[in-house]
Amino acid sequence: MIRLDGRTLRCADVVTAARTEGPLGIDVSIAAMRAAEHAWKLADELSTRRRVYGRTTGVGANKDDTVESSTEHGLRLLRSHAGGSGEEMPPAQVRAMMLIRLNQLLAGRSGISPELIATLADAVRAGARPLVHRLGAIGTGDLAPLAETALALTGERPWVTGDVPPVPVRAGDALAFMSSNAATLAEATLAAMRLDTLTRASHAVAALTYVALDGNPEAYATPVHEARPHAGQVACAAEMRRLLGMHQTPKPGRRIQDPFGLRAFPQVQGPALDAIHYLRDVLAVEINASTENPMISTVHGDAYHHAHFHTAYVSTALDQARATVHQVAELSVARLGDLVEPEFTGLRPFLAAGPAGSSGVMILEYVAHDALTELRQAALPATLGTAVVSRGIEDHASFSTQAARAATAACQAYQQVLACELVAAVRALRMREADLVDLPVRDAFEAASEVLDTSVDDRPLTDDIAAAVGVLDALARI
Repeated sequence: MIRLDGRTLRCADVVTAARTEGPLGIDVSIAAMRAAEHAWKLADELSTRRRVYGRTTGVGANKDDTVESSTEHGLRLLRSHAGGSGEEMPPAQVRAMMLIRLNQLLAGRSGISPELIATLADAVRAGARPLVHRLGAIGTGDLAPLAETALALTGERPWVTGDVPPVPVRAGDALAFMSSNAATLAEATLAAMRLDTLTRASHAVAALTYVALDGNPEAYATPVHEARPHAGQVACAAEMRRLLGMHQTPKPGRRIQDPFGLRAFPQVQGPALDAIHYLRDVLAVEINASTENPMISTVHGDAYHHAHFHTAYVSTALDQARATVHQVAELSVARLGDLVEPEFTGLRPFLAAGPAGSSGVMILEYVAHDALTELRQAALPATLGTAVVSRGIEDHASFSTQAARAATAACQAYQQVLACELVAAVRALRMREADLVDLPVRDAFEAASEVLDTSVDDRPLTDDIAAAVGVLDALARI
């Protein structure tokens, strides 16, 4: 049961909603509904005595055009803005978007009619999903997808799964419903939580490679990281010590210094952990925020015109997270290169076991570098772009929508990189018959061993990579 009150929605709740393909248990706060009703009545009253953007005026460059606050005006706004295009938005993102938008409306500052909020709640509960398109936002409000959603609630647009009885659009409902980045926040939240899982899994993958390569434990020692105590770096080193059973600094490994893939792991993983933590903090604020322009304040008895639709916090946090994860992925590919090198493993080149010239896991490097290149493209900053729209009155955009899409692509690429390293590390440990009996990371080895083929013959590794991707969630929990 997910509690919705406009204040306490969690990123984990958004993931739950995204993954739930049927009815969803939600508990809508009665107090929040009352507050939303008070804001609706105030907005209606304000529209009779002062100009209120989108209610008594047009929108965008039409802000100076006076209009009658009416259902007809609202429907025109929704119909004209429901111009989304491209592919259908993924079902999980649509479900997450609807939950976030409902929670934001329950913050009680939109001025939307309680009837529309209740109908949206009914749709979320029932697992009803409208037809929404992917394209139509630039980080200054998800106008197209939210307009499409609103028209589905009115009965004018189709539902892909389920439906709810149509609800009329009251005066002022249209802009207030669209005035949110809920679709972007949905994708950003799902990507952030996936990146969090993958970075946690990467500790276990790196630890397995450490054992396979006889790493030097000094790089993770407590005194080292106390000397430069960045939070993420300290956390990464502590996690490696835990997985590798380093209650105190053991004797040095075979090398006085390991390659950077092992030695610099805390220094590179640390910024990624910090960036993802910051991204989650930003999203926790956004999914509980009142973003509607204008904001209807029952406390102050007035409407406030503002720019909460601009999501620079989200876009910059996403850009930082992708850039730092890319650097971590580079280390994973570097460790894969070490795993196929006899000088580091004491095994044959490419972990081969057949006749001379056998290729072993040679192809993994090509797959990993291909995925790393995709991740590199996804890591390029979205915030460096600009846009001037609506006859120049809207002269800046955050591009958080595009940053969120890039984060989704980064997740898909990064898990492929980690999977390639995992396949090679498990094979090396099997071939060396490494003793993991007293190490916590043994649980990761056993979880991966259950799903990875034991054959070391030259053969396609496609299924191995897919199985390794599938076990990453389990490794994140070890």
